[in-house]
Amino acid sequence: MSGHSKWSQIKHKKAHTDAKRGKIFTKIVKEITIAARLGGGDSAGNPRLRNAIEQAKEVNMPYDNIKKAIMKGTGELPGVSYEEFVYEGYGPSGVAVMIEVLTDNKNRTVPEIRTIMGKNNGSLGETGCVAWMFDKKGYILVSKGKSSEDSVMSVVLEAGAEDMRNDPQENNYEIITAPEDFNKVKAALEDSKIPFESAEIAMLPKNYVALNEKAAEQMIRLMDALEEHDDVQNVYANFDIPDEIAEKAGK
Repeated sequence: MSGHSKWSQIKHKKAHTDAKRGKIFTKIVKEITIAARLGGGDSAGNPRLRNAIEQAKEVNMPYDNIKKAIMKGTGELPGVSYEEFVYEGYGPSGVAVMIEVLTDNKNRTVPEIRTIMGKNNGSLGETGCVAWMFDKKGYILVSKGKSSEDSVMSVVLEAGAEDMRNDPQENNYEIITAPEDFNKVKAALEDSKIPFESAEIAMLPKNYVALNEKAAEQMIRLMDALEEHDDVQNVYANFDIPDEIAEKAGK
């Protein structure tokens, strides 16, 4: 398993379980609220809000929930005030980890994240200790079985994508964009009726740390524990693990 691609698919599968417990709803409501607070309640002029609303629709969140979250963000309804933080640290075998958090109580969240890291062979580090190992990019996965390489490449490069990767070992084409071009490239795929498996603004690793089976299992447990925390929105890490371990994690 090479880094971000397959793990993002595993997260997508796990999201269905999280949705049943309401966790994914909670995370998306937070994202909608802060996106509306920072950029206004009009999704047409607020790309971050537009992306959050699309995530909400993907998990069938009721429109009323979306509307209320926007109104709380804009101040039209009373609501909790969330703050954004990014924590950095290390997982098993020195894997770089970045944790994006939205919280209404930093004093509660920080020790909880530190405890999760410590219990799973990880540790929090200083700000900037691993950020240089990642690039913020738009990241889109298109299934190879649904569209030809030439047709996908033609559409995304014309729309401004930086790169399209075709790893023979993977089932998807990986499309990389600058963050400011992400929505334009995604819209071009939609206009061309080319379906995609997932689309997000992500922190992509510049290189990867290969893990043996024991460290891989520890890393997966750490990722799961972090993503289960209500205040954690996203977790990014530069691990490379065996395919068979990745498949077990996705079940």
